[in-house]
Amino acid sequence: MTITADNGTAAPAAESLRDTLRKLSAAQKGAQGAPAYSRFVNRKLGRLFAALAFHAGLTPNAVTGISAAFTATGVALLALVHPSWPMGFGVAACLVLGYALDAADGQLARLRGGGSPAGEWLDHMVDAVKASSLHLAIVIGMYRFDTGGSRALLLVPLAYCVVDAVLYFGTMLNEALRAQHGVPTRAQRSDGRPSVLRSLLVLPTDYGLLCCVFVLFGAPGLFLSVYTFLLVAMAAFLALASVKWFAEMDRLPR
Repeated sequence: MTITADNGTAAPAAESLRDTLRKLSAAQKGAQGAPAYSRFVNRKLGRLFAALAFHAGLTPNAVTGISAAFTATGVALLALVHPSWPMGFGVAACLVLGYALDAADGQLARLRGGGSPAGEWLDHMVDAVKASSLHLAIVIGMYRFDTGGSRALLLVPLAYCVVDAVLYFGTMLNEALRAQHGVPTRAQRSDGRPSVLRSLLVLPTDYGLLCCVFVLFGAPGLFLSVYTFLLVAMAAFLALASVKWFAEMDRLPR
């Protein structure tokens, strides 16, 4: 029995999970600029899920769908269930699994011989929905269960929603403009081993870290304090990065 890859080649079903993991590790894209959790934890989890999906015969789009289902469950819990420690751990687990599977679909596509434009479009659309709906669900939950104290605190997740959406759009726009003007994209660059220090410095912008912070949701005051700190750190990063990105775009060939 063989598993047919996306490019028409066949992958041996007898290949062990360890061999598949080794193959994925060798084909892993560079971690240029990735924050610490995404780089050191999520990509390894994604690699494991990609190997399991490969042996289960799943397609990358199916893995994207499963990822979206886990994330949607976590988002729904935030909006519909009263905050508690078990609820917070449940939200964190759903979001962490959804994020790991989000890393798996692209690795699975490469393992099967390459992805498709439609698959990449689907992946990015799911990411875009996730980036905004998560924070809006927090607003809904805070309002329904009156866990934030002052109503003014509702502005925190609303501001986070704006910053997250702008950062996501800016990152995607940068890559599109670089490719359009014949400049290597971030994914295509090979500048040696990325700095561990940089990965740690940009950790507050890491979606994976935000997923883990929901374990604190049983103590709304503590959660909001950490959540607000992450918002301020991400807003500062976006402000500094925007200056750098504008200068870079201004240097692109006309």
